[in-house]
Amino acid sequence: MKTFIPENLPVPVLHGHLLSAIAPRPIAFASTVDKQGNVNLSPFSFFNVFGANPPLLIFSPARRVRDNTLKHTLENVKEVPEVVINVVNYAIVEQMSLASTEYEKGVNEFVKAGFTPLASEAVRPPRVKESPVQLECKVEQIIETGTEGGAGNLIICRVVRLHIAPEVLNEAGRIDPHKIDLVARMGGDFYCRASGAALFEVEKPLAKKGIGIDALPLEIRQSSVLTGNSLAKLANIETLPALSTLTPTAENPTALTKEERHALAQQYLEKGDTMAAWYVLLA
Repeated sequence: MKTFIPENLPVPVLHGHLLSAIAPRPIAFASTVDKQGNVNLSPFSFFNVFGANPPLLIFSPARRVRDNTLKHTLENVKEVPEVVINVVNYAIVEQMSLASTEYEKGVNEFVKAGFTPLASEAVRPPRVKESPVQLECKVEQIIETGTEGGAGNLIICRVVRLHIAPEVLNEAGRIDPHKIDLVARMGGDFYCRASGAALFEVEKPLAKKGIGIDALPLEIRQSSVLTGNSLAKLANIETLPALSTLTPTAENPTALTKEERHALAQQYLEKGDTMAAWYVLLA
């Protein structure tokens, strides 16, 4: 491993390492207004949700690294402490990027990037019609973390209205990750698309207490074939299964070498069939 001390790195280099390592990051497409009512629309990837009761979001328009100037969004929320956070999906990612152009103050990015403004219900900034989820927020607090280029400005805002496009909901009324098709920020010019093969499920060990990798049989735990992810899947059960309770697989594991059995179990785990993997390993 290469080890770096932040204070010894030029800020642009440190900035690049952090943005490439802490990724993917969700995007806050923030619409704000100044005290004259001029609209600004800009994306920020220093962003996330930090509570549901009360519903709090935090995003950070950091000081520009190159010249230590402030973003118009930060200036606006100091004048009018309200913001709409519009989420970004694949259908609008190019328009969102265009809106990140550093236009002069007073230029309306809705117009420049071809977005449709929608009147909000509880705040003054407009919503982005094309965004599948729009969150109207009141700014509760602004925390300035420094005065030099690259310093963050944490805008803590409370959600007062939540608008969701019906077409991104599933039959249970929940947001379907395949339908919403979100994008996230990586380092440099890279983004990632949270849909298709990029989506996968990991069962949360909340309803049950997994036995843990340390409780797996030694032969399995010390496998040269099974990965750490595979061992964790096997260990996310409450008790070791008895062979008699498992359904036999089409293959005959007893005719295989240990490495072949482990490789076959790995294939079943990659398909999400943990019990078949256990049968192969225990047979």
